[in-house]
This record gives sequence, structure tokens and C-alpha cells, in this order.
Amino acid sequence: MFKPVLNGLFRYPVKSLKGVGLPWANLDARGICLDRHWMLVDCDGIFLSQRKMPRMVLVRTQIMSGRLTLQAPSMPDLLVSLESPGDKPMVVKIWGDECIARCAGRDVDVWFSEFLQSECRLVYLPEDQLRQVDVKYAAEGDQTGFSDGFPLLLISEASLQDLNSRLLEPMEMERFRPNLVVAGCDAYAEDRWKRIRIGEVEFLVVKPCSRCAITGVNPEDAQTGPEPLRTLSSYRRSGKYVNFGQNLIHAGLGELELGMDVDVLESTE
Repeated sequence: MFKPVLNGLFRYPVKSLKGVGLPWANLDARGICLDRHWMLVDCDGIFLSQRKMPRMVLVRTQIMSGRLTLQAPSMPDLLVSLESPGDKPMVVKIWGDECIARCAGRDVDVWFSEFLQSECRLVYLPEDQLRQVDVKYAAEGDQTGFSDGFPLLLISEASLQDLNSRLLEPMEMERFRPNLVVAGCDAYAEDRWKRIRIGEVEFLVVKPCSRCAITGVNPEDAQTGPEPLRTLSSYRRSGKYVNFGQNLIHAGLGELELGMDVDVLESTE
């Protein structure tokens, strides 16, 4: 019998920009440290994503030496300090939530506005701001950064392999923006998990991830298309939602590392 293992670990420093694969990561109260710590907003403080601006997928991110490095085609590299990235507060809106965020700085805003050809601002979520996870699925005090709603997303490699067997052109896991990728289990086994442990950290598997048009954005050239959502809709629909992957809430802090066993503590089986 195969043993599920952690085979992918990803951080997305800026919401809807390219993520970074990691060999290991620390978990803080919001999930993987500095995951979705920053976010782009319009002039009204409303969050921006690839849903409206597919070119966001072309911006590469990297955190090293105390700085966030941003790279985009035909643009100079942009460096943002982690220690004091900005101090001007503003109210921002992400789905049904409002938060007090802080602006990264005018030079950063000009860089993004030029590349995306639309006026926008880069903001970050200060440590003293708590964005509560939906209490229908979480306890009071459970929090996340600027993710759509949950601190962590998990998908199994077998689930992607099953989807790719139905597509004319296979797709990479990058399309689905998971934090955790698990190998060594059956396709959609994660749908049956209720509680798991990776290393010393336990996780609650609380809600399927409903997918949107972002999955149709090609991460190589930002072109959009109907797949994989069209195919997923044919066999992964639940009511008005099309699900792929599972949202997690971590029940403690700790360190994750590739190759760690994934122990299923509770499932529907």
C-alpha cells in the first residue's frame, strides 16, 4: 500500500502573481509564511486578480535577502523590502472582507501600473490585522492572508493526472495554485480526508476548492481559454460549483518539508 507524501510546496507572495516552489516552509498563523502577504488593488481598494488582468500571471516573485523581488517581461527588476515596505494605510476589499492594509510605495505602484496598463497599488497585510476565515468552516481566531478565503490549498498529483487524461493538452499543477501537493494516493482521495498530519502539524480539511476562470489562464503567455474548466465541469460539478482540490486550516505551527509523510487521521471512508 502506497503512503501519501508531501511532494510539492508552494508560496505565492503576491496574490495572483506567479508562485515559488519551496523545499521547506514555516507555518505561521496565516499559513505558509509570507503567502499572499501582498495584493494588488485598484484605486478604490478592491483586489485585482487574473480574473480581470491575466497578465498578472507573467510577474515572477522571489523572496530572498530580506526583499521581495519582482520580475516581468520588458520591465526592470523591482525590489521591495520586507522589513519596512511602506506605511500609508488604506482600506482594501477582498470578496466580502474589508481590511486595513498598508501601501508598498509610489515607485512600486508606478511599476505595476505601467506593466498592467492600469492604475493600481501594491499593499500588504500588517501583522496586527486579523483576517478571519469564514466561521462556517473555522474557529474564531483562524486567519488567512490575502488568499481567496483559506490559508492552505491541497491537491494530489493523481487528481491532476486524472484530469489530464481527459484533456487534449495536459496542464501543469501551476494552473491550480496549490500550497501543498501530495503524491502516493488515489485520484481525489483528498476529497475524503477530514483531518491529516504532515510532520508535527495537523490540518483540518474543511471545504472543496471551487474553481474559476483563472485556471484558463496560460501561465506562460497569459492567453485565456475554456480549459480546464470546461472539462472539469463535465465530471466535477457540485450544484453551481466546479471543485478541484481541498481547502485546509492548520491546527498548529511548525515546519513542512518535501518528502514528509502525509498521515490521514480521519476520513469519510
